[in-house]
Amino acid sequence: MRQVETTKVSAVRAFFGSLLAMVVTLVLLGGLGGLFVVLEPQTTSADTLVGGTSYSVPTTGAGLYGSGTLGPWQNLMHRISPEDQIRDTLMFDGVFMFGDSIAVQDSSGLERLITSRTGDSIAVHDWSGQPTSAAVAALEDWSRSYGLPNRIVMAVGTNDIFNPPAFAAQVDRAMRIAGPNRTVYWVDVYASRSKQPAAVREADLANSAWINQQLDEAASRYPNLKIIRWSEFLTAQPGGPQQYLRDGVHTSEPLGSSARNELIVDALSGR
Repeated sequence: MRQVETTKVSAVRAFFGSLLAMVVTLVLLGGLGGLFVVLEPQTTSADTLVGGTSYSVPTTGAGLYGSGTLGPWQNLMHRISPEDQIRDTLMFDGVFMFGDSIAVQDSSGLERLITSRTGDSIAVHDWSGQPTSAAVAALEDWSRSYGLPNRIVMAVGTNDIFNPPAFAAQVDRAMRIAGPNRTVYWVDVYASRSKQPAAVREADLANSAWINQQLDEAASRYPNLKIIRWSEFLTAQPGGPQQYLRDGVHTSEPLGSSARNELIVDALSGR
């Protein structure tokens, strides 16, 4: 009788021992799984806008050149491709693009248009409010971190209307980073902010023309610098730029954004 009871006790102990081992194993596996989730690099889609809720940089006063003084822009909306997309684009010699708030708004559509038209991939670093100096700094950072493809789009300069003399040196800097064997496509500038007084709107136009002149002069020095003439397109329209711009700077949707993206893709396609 005692032998039977002893056997039962041993069986019960063995059962609970096995059950405890299973529970411990599951807990350990769950903990490791959680660790793997924590350690796995997290990427975000470039389709996700981050930062503040505004595209527009605040400005103050008339400034030295009549358009005002550029305010803080670092917390404004931005759109940056994740690292895996950057590396894939480089691997297949696609396109890198560095832009400001117009590009933040339009570059998702540009990606779709480039893919459908040419099959190329594109990685973007678009940040609302940034001046050309900040975009060129991003270009330099990507050059060091990843390398550069053979085609680079610079869609910046609009925020340099607040300090036009600084622009030319940044174009030279970008061209040195790109080197002579890559093609840099630069979208020129049109700004005349419709909500500003007439004097500011006129200053915006004058400063835009000043920036575009510097861009033309740079193109005469760098054969691999190709200008995408957005400003010329706008001023050549029979009804003027108004239908293509919602505020005198940013593109209207879909007409303005589609027109600008078409100009960029045509340039990339050699048209």
